[in-house]
Amino acid sequence: MLTTMLIKIDKPLKEKAQKTAKQLGLPLSTIINNYLKTFVQEKQVTFSESYIPSAKTVRAIRSAEKDMKLGRNISPSFSNAKEAIDYLREYNKKHG
Repeated sequence: MLTTMLIKIDKPLKEKAQKTAKQLGLPLSTIINNYLKTFVQEKQVTFSESYIPSAKTVRAIRSAEKDMKLGRNISPSFSNAKEAIDYLREYNKKHG
């Protein structure tokens, strides 16, 4: 028995998905059915598209890399959690 599923999706994504499915010689519904069957069988979701960080995140990463090169804004390494907590408490006392 077949049923209809109504989902909301960005129009450009839908069009790209339809085009890709057509290139593979498959209707988009076959691909979606396959994903849903795999989801049900494996009880997991896999995202494979690479994460592209925002401009703000890229700036933060570059700033952190610069700080590392200059040896600033870097905490020491710790042997255990107590050392880390003590360090943070002392840091907060000094820098409020």
